[in-house]
Amino acid sequence: MTTFVPSGKEIGRKWYVVNAEGQTLGRLATKAASVLSGKLNPQYVPYLDMGDHVIVINAEKVRLTGLKSQKKVYRRYTGYLGGLREESFTRLVNRRPEKVLEEAIKGMLPKTKLGRSMGSKLKVYRGDKHPHAGQQPVELK
Repeated sequence: MTTFVPSGKEIGRKWYVVNAEGQTLGRLATKAASVLSGKLNPQYVPYLDMGDHVIVINAEKVRLTGLKSQKKVYRRYTGYLGGLREESFTRLVNRRPEKVLEEAIKGMLPKTKLGRSMGSKLKVYRGDKHPHAGQQPVELK
């Protein structure tokens, strides 16, 4: 008996739509990250990108529990001396709500070339419209 090992050509990619309205940020991110990494696929192997495409809509309507929306801070470094920039969750979600979801989901993927290729299949949009209707995405429960 031989073990079946899938190749890159045999992977059929599906498209899923996730509505972020009223959902908790972390729970939504874990679900999307598992779909992107392909862990829901029965032929999953950890060394291949077996994941599907994920479209997240209504990014501005995601919520946090407790006092996290007031206390959560996003940090980035510009590369210059004294270049540490901090921004609160409420300000970032007003300015760029897509960035909040992208950081949460991509932070749950591997920090390798494989993880970057998984993260490239993530599309996040504010509002309920997206330009991927031609791919016939299915709603992810």
